[in-house]
Amino acid sequence: MTEYAVSPEVLKNTIAAALGGLAKKICVALGEVTVVVEAQNYLAAAELLRNAPDCQFEQMMDLCGVDYSEYKDGAYEGRRYCVALHLLSISMNHRVRLKVFASDDDFPVLSSVTEIWNAANWFEREAYDLFGIVFEGHNDLRRILTDYGFIGHPFRKDFPVSGHVEMRFDAEAKRVIYQPVTIEPREITPRIIREDNYGGLH
Repeated sequence: MTEYAVSPEVLKNTIAAALGGLAKKICVALGEVTVVVEAQNYLAAAELLRNAPDCQFEQMMDLCGVDYSEYKDGAYEGRRYCVALHLLSISMNHRVRLKVFASDDDFPVLSSVTEIWNAANWFEREAYDLFGIVFEGHNDLRRILTDYGFIGHPFRKDFPVSGHVEMRFDAEAKRVIYQPVTIEPREITPRIIREDNYGGLH
């Protein structure tokens, strides 16, 4: 286990002092500090975490989208789409998780942090591709994992497991064609063997 320069509680207080009113919530769980900010404060908070002398989170390790629509079996009532960043201070040897929720569930939009951490470029494209989160200020926001003709965002909880369209090579047309999904949805129940001496085991 990595030994950090300060305890999570001390780091929590340091970040709280640096962000002031920009932080909506700061907590420590499982030895990790998580900061939640409102969408309108996201860029300002990110810049402070990057530049404040006691923070110096020079490196963004990860950025990912989250769909909270089925969180706690649908009992969750907050905003649906979240972006979570994991930041590292190499010079001060500490880490923080920064979370921000998009204010519109129907059309989630957040600011891009590529001007603060250029490593966010492909991560934001991935969150756009898979969750449909739009990052304002990103200079090349396009799909990165799915096909150019792909419809929808496959990591959204309401996206069908089989998708909306399928593609196949048509021998007569001599090209790839797209068509509605022809896979019949089915549920497979595994066979469970309950023999006492199955496989010679006693």
